[in-house]
Amino acid sequence: MCGIAGALSLNPEETLPASIAQAMCDVIVHRGPDDEGILAEGPLSIGMRRLSIIDLEGGQQPIWNQARDIAVFQNGEIYNFNELRRDLESRGHTFHTASDTEAILRLYEEYGTDCVKHLRGMFAIAIWDRNKRRLMLARDRLGIKPLYYSTENGRLLFGSELKSLLAAGMSRELDRQALHDYLTLTHIPAPQSIFRAARKLEPGHRLIVENGNIRDETWWELDMTPAHFSSEGEILERIRASVDDAVRSHLVSDVPLGVFLSGGVDSASLVAGMRRHHSGELKTFSIGFEEKTFNELDRARIAAKHYDTEHHELIVRPDATELVPELVASFDEPFADSSAIPVLSVARLAREHVTVALSGEGGDEIFAGYKTYSATMLAGWYRQYVPGFARRIVPAIVDRLPVSHGRLSFDYMAKRFVRGAENPPMASHLAWKAIFDETRKASLYSDEGEGLEGTLRLFERAAAGVPEKDILAQLLAADTKVGLEGDMLVKADRMTMATSLEGRVPLLDHHLVELVASIPSRWKMKRMTKKYLLRKAMEPYLPHETLHGPKQGFNV
Repeated sequence: MCGIAGALSLNPEETLPASIAQAMCDVIVHRGPDDEGILAEGPLSIGMRRLSIIDLEGGQQPIWNQARDIAVFQNGEIYNFNELRRDLESRGHTFHTASDTEAILRLYEEYGTDCVKHLRGMFAIAIWDRNKRRLMLARDRLGIKPLYYSTENGRLLFGSELKSLLAAGMSRELDRQALHDYLTLTHIPAPQSIFRAARKLEPGHRLIVENGNIRDETWWELDMTPAHFSSEGEILERIRASVDDAVRSHLVSDVPLGVFLSGGVDSASLVAGMRRHHSGELKTFSIGFEEKTFNELDRARIAAKHYDTEHHELIVRPDATELVPELVASFDEPFADSSAIPVLSVARLAREHVTVALSGEGGDEIFAGYKTYSATMLAGWYRQYVPGFARRIVPAIVDRLPVSHGRLSFDYMAKRFVRGAENPPMASHLAWKAIFDETRKASLYSDEGEGLEGTLRLFERAAAGVPEKDILAQLLAADTKVGLEGDMLVKADRMTMATSLEGRVPLLDHHLVELVASIPSRWKMKRMTKKYLLRKAMEPYLPHETLHGPKQGFNV
């Protein structure tokens, strides 16, 4: 785990100094306090900050080939690097370190830019091919690791965080469309950033710079095409095996690791998997709140006791506002997911004991765990079976419900439901999530948002290619490509990296994601049960309270 940053002149005759990469790396020391590597040659100035996880002594970057004409920088972890190493050695490649980054180097020697298709893990990588004068930037399939870039004044700037690009002099003009979408989503989705000059490299994409030309290519895309399964039993068995394999693969480390334990099915499934593959001391970390409606420490304790873990917990109190300056500094752009506060708190707690922590991000988007999915299905039935005259008076009745300040109270959900129930499914789904809708946003602008596109376009684009009749598959595709990448994974990366902790997300192992994406929607929310398949698959391993209690997670 680390941070990468650099600059490449599109003029091959220009020479960039090492001081550019140095300045870009100096602002991301928190991502890698253990080591630094800088490379400056000709038009390239690139560097990295390293948090040592694998091959502590031999994993310095960049990793060079023997001819010293190919160099690799990486932020992330490659979980199948040992298997890759065995295969590449059988093809005649010689390894000189035990690091996962060298596996990327040898793959590039063997497969060129398609090397990324062989990687299993989370990564943002930069490969410099001196002979071809080619720079390749690539991001993992789901966008677990971030990568920003900018092209201004004849240079390509890139880095793990926006602050590196700003340190290299990138212009700061705001992107109004990005701000417009933020007001609805509370985050800025790829490929946008808050600055017009900067873009996020999208998940499953690679950027190839060669001969002064820049190509943005898609190398992986989520396929939601249903496959054939003979029975529910077959599906559950395959999910069990895939979750187990994902957790096992994510345990590779030369430093201590633990798990964020919220008390829900996702994180408990990770602890169960770790316990099957690890008989020694197992550390878990939980956050609680003084307000009972938000607190699920009791369930986390039950799970910790069930798996015999060394359990650590912390109460987040209302005076946690001292964390706000650190939050702002970590995100670099507007981000309003309040659960960043407890995630930062649990990351701080974990970092006192371990260097790597597993967490359950992705479970809701992959296994259909959000209330919005059932709400959108109910909205379809509401429009179909409730007469029009009745639907016209329901909003007035709902608006008069007394306000409750409990988490996801009935009045809150009822008002959200009615607000979006008359819309088509995707618009209804967005209405559940939206902070400001298009009308309210227009009222904030002096020009009423002239020239700005509606935020719904992002969800529709993400679901393009999914059959229109498969509503649940469309919603899952949209949330995976928009909300997961732009909110959940940004929060997980920045809050763990702020404390120099490596966060890993086994439920986003691409083998597991591809398997679940291929399961027909009719199996995924049986009897309107959220995360039905994961619950059923993990039933033999989880405590009753975990399986049947309400899920809250690290929310505020």
